[in-house]
Formats: sequence, C-alpha cells, structure tokens
Amino acid sequence: MNTQPINLIFRFLQNRSVVVINLFYKKKVISGIIIGFDEFMNLVVDDACEILLNSEQIKIGRILVRGDSILLIYENFSIKNN
Repeated sequence: MNTQPINLIFRFLQNRSVVVINLFYKKKVISGIIIGFDEFMNLVVDDACEILLNSEQIKIGRILVRGDSILLIYENFSIKNN
C-alpha cells in the first residue's frame, strides 16, 4: 500500500492522534494533536508540548509549525487521547 505524506497527516488529524514532531533547524521535539494543515505541510498543533532531553515537557498550547522545518512526524502510541 502506497501512503502519501499528506494522507498520513490527514489520518493523524482525523483520529486526533497525539504525534511527535522532530524539528530540523533547532533540533527541538514537539508533541501534540494536529488540528489543521495545508498543502505546504504547515501544521496547526493543539496541546503542544516541547519535549526536552531529560523527558521533561514544557506546555506551549496551540502553535503553527512551518512545513519546511519538519524533519519527522510519528504517532506517539504511549499517550492515549480520548
């Protein structure tokens, strides 16, 4: 099965999955729920937290992540969202 990147992001949005986003430029890791995106893969992320190296989390809230700064997106199966 061939899954296009935009289809995977849409699935995360539909399922309200908690995702982890690794950012390219500042080597940051963000966790949250994708609530919107566009054709450039810019993401609107709700309940966003920055995950630090010591696993501490800093709550950020709702953010916009620019598509060209995203290195990796994956579903965080360790956090269940109701």
